[in-house]
Amino acid sequence: MGYISDLRKTVGHKPIIMVTACVLVLNSDNQILLQKRKDNGFWGYPGGAVELGESVEETAKREVFEETGLIVNELRLFGVFSGKDRHYVYYNKDEVYITEVVFVCDNYKGKLQIQPDEVICQRFFDLEKLPYGISPMNIDVIKEFTDKFKSNKEFYK
Repeated sequence: MGYISDLRKTVGHKPIIMVTACVLVLNSDNQILLQKRKDNGFWGYPGGAVELGESVEETAKREVFEETGLIVNELRLFGVFSGKDRHYVYYNKDEVYITEVVFVCDNYKGKLQIQPDEVICQRFFDLEKLPYGISPMNIDVIKEFTDKFKSNKEFYK
């Protein structure tokens, strides 16, 4: 179990603040890695909740490895996203307000491997040809990244 699961035993479905670390993984063609999630059917980038005592960088690297099989060599901070528009209700009625720390990574190694408990499929997409059905919690981050990337391909280096 994890911190959030343990916390839910006490608070039930009530809203909580959840800190997450996520990664926009780019390949050498500047395509973004997205995965179709098993729990909600939406496309999104790898990431998850920070565990007690874990740094956001550690969480980001752990989540990328767990969900994709890739080993992150280097992370660069893209942004922190929070506020009332980050409210989410899970299929089981758990409510969260997410504070999401988003990194960019184009320096990694390994071969893509699906984590079958969480992911249906995953692949890299051109920033101009993203799939239909991106998670509402991810679409604004991806749009901001795409806009900045198009205007200055070196902004995140």
